[in-house]
Amino acid sequence: MWPPDAEPEPDPESAHGSRSGRTVPGLRALLPARAFLCSLKGRLLLAESGLSFITFICYVVSSASAFLTVPLLEFLLAVYFLFADAMQLNDKWQGLCWPMMDFLRCVTAALIYFVISITAVAKYSDGAYKAAGVFGFFATIVFAIDFYLIFNEVAKFLKQGDSGNETTAHRTEEENSNSDSDSD
Repeated sequence: MWPPDAEPEPDPESAHGSRSGRTVPGLRALLPARAFLCSLKGRLLLAESGLSFITFICYVVSSASAFLTVPLLEFLLAVYFLFADAMQLNDKWQGLCWPMMDFLRCVTAALIYFVISITAVAKYSDGAYKAAGVFGFFATIVFAIDFYLIFNEVAKFLKQGDSGNETTAHRTEEENSNSDSDSD
């Protein structure tokens, strides 16, 4: 209720400044867990968002900012997927195909970053464009690694599902063929 209740009196035993056992409310609850940030997917998403932001800043500083939109959108999407994966929204929202959305995001980002980086490096002589092109090439590599890893995970999952279907189909086929041989 508003206004918030007055804070309770501090415990005299914990007055020594020990705050390790207490949780800190507020914005810290929105930060991703350290375990996720140290995982491969977390590092890739951090690298994608960081490189997209740096590329965005380079295009903002450049004299003609024709390619400004792509790094901004990719930065926002990378941050969204970072928090979605960290907060495990894929478990909460089952109706969305998260691996496919992430795969398509990475494929389109890698292709578009590759094209605009080549254009920025080849066409413009501005130093900020050259820097944006170089960071765009790095972002292309990071996005390509991410979609390669997602593709391998999806392919492995589909192979496991297909092998289960193949064994049951093979068993029913054998049962049907055995029943035909018994009737002769």
